[in-house]
Amino acid sequence: MKTHNQIYKKMYSLENINFSYKKARKGKSKEDYVKNFEQNLEENLKNLQYELILKTYKPHGLRRFIVRDPKTRTIHSSLFIDRIVHHIIVHILEPIFEKVFIYDSFASREDKGTHLAIKRFCEFMRRVSQNGRLVKNAFNNNQIIGYCLKADIKSYFDNVDHEILINIIKKKINDEEAIKLIRKVLYNFKGKDEGKGMPLGNYTSQFFANVYLNELDYFIKHELKVKYYIRYVDDFVILHKSKKRLNYLKNRIEGYLFNRLKLKLHPTKSKILPLRNGITFLGYRIFYHYKLLIKRNMKFAKRKIIMLKNKELDEQKFIEFFKGWEGYAKWANTYNLRKRLLLESK
Repeated sequence: MKTHNQIYKKMYSLENINFSYKKARKGKSKEDYVKNFEQNLEENLKNLQYELILKTYKPHGLRRFIVRDPKTRTIHSSLFIDRIVHHIIVHILEPIFEKVFIYDSFASREDKGTHLAIKRFCEFMRRVSQNGRLVKNAFNNNQIIGYCLKADIKSYFDNVDHEILINIIKKKINDEEAIKLIRKVLYNFKGKDEGKGMPLGNYTSQFFANVYLNELDYFIKHELKVKYYIRYVDDFVILHKSKKRLNYLKNRIEGYLFNRLKLKLHPTKSKILPLRNGITFLGYRIFYHYKLLIKRNMKFAKRKIIMLKNKELDEQKFIEFFKGWEGYAKWANTYNLRKRLLLESK
């Protein structure tokens, strides 16, 4: 396997620092912390470069807060200067690892995303269900054959092992100074268990999540020879005609996760389901002939409308929310729902 050296010099190049600053400020240019940083922009970027060259850079503490959108999550926010460093690391590493990522990993990658993952799922469902192809202009899902192993890794971000991740990165990166910088970012997060965990909210966490589980992708695709597999962060699905085969695959995957990556499947969220009943994946309930939004996402939109009417949410923020939500919802059979909610908001 080809390894890359002289990586750290690329990281602290002024070109990479300038690029990473622009990426970190994207969509945040009106924030006070960005405006303050830009008052002495050239000096601040030069100082960051000196810290990286002299290896004196130290990340600041993370700010912890809770968001509900609609799922409740604990987010850790970094200072703007540290966000620039996260982009500095990922901008250099991403092209190297992107070449080895499998096609059907859809999270936090350019030209991928939720909608393409759903489209791929529907394609796999059609391939697996032979009878499904014969049903024309019908909504009889009882004729759909095949099963789906729908799996979720238990507390994934809390349980990523730092040393395992570093060793995976070292397979491609042969530069100790670059590794030291990555360690600084990883060790800055104090999780439940020492030496484990990545913070939700860090740009590096999104990227390292794919690096870590790329090992699982290779095991499933190349060792288990699975054809119909899709992963989106720590959620993944495998489609097959045989329930027995999926049970076998589930057991093999559980063993690999535990022995090689120190992870476990979620005991209640990981199960084998018949395709004819519809599969909940990435916020949609997917049937052979149509897709629905899950109830949680519909309730979330209705709650935003109530907040708007109660003056708890200003009109401009609601418009921004609704445009984003509508763009997501329109991928399901939701025309009447979207029309009704839009009328309710007026």
